[in-house]
Amino acid sequence: MRIGELAALTGVSERSLRYYEEQGLLSPTRKPSGYRDYAVSDVDVVRHVRMLLSAGLNTTFIKEVLPCMVDTGDGLAPGCPELLPHLHKERDRMTVAIDGLATARTLLDDVIAATPPSNTEYDEWVAARAS
Repeated sequence: MRIGELAALTGVSERSLRYYEEQGLLSPTRKPSGYRDYAVSDVDVVRHVRMLLSAGLNTTFIKEVLPCMVDTGDGLAPGCPELLPHLHKERDRMTVAIDGLATARTLLDDVIAATPPSNTEYDEWVAARAS
């Protein structure tokens, strides 16, 4: 199938499909005309890639783990036991990032709380802070 068909079937843009190919996640054959020719199985590959991207994994990591992932019907699961420590490491990386974002949000909340509500109430706000 051509790239437009795959895009329509998966809801993924043609640009993203080309990017997935560039990243080694898809390997379409080429017709003599130079057009990409995708296999029917690439529909599932694209859906799996999207699922793993939604889980916060980057394409480099996905390229490594995708061959070991198994579609359970309810989602993806690692089919290779040695993959689990790598998935835990990615989860730990995400936890650190989430904690950092929570700290940043708290700091931003403090800045917002310290901002006067409007210019017309500025004098009252300054007076309240001075007391």
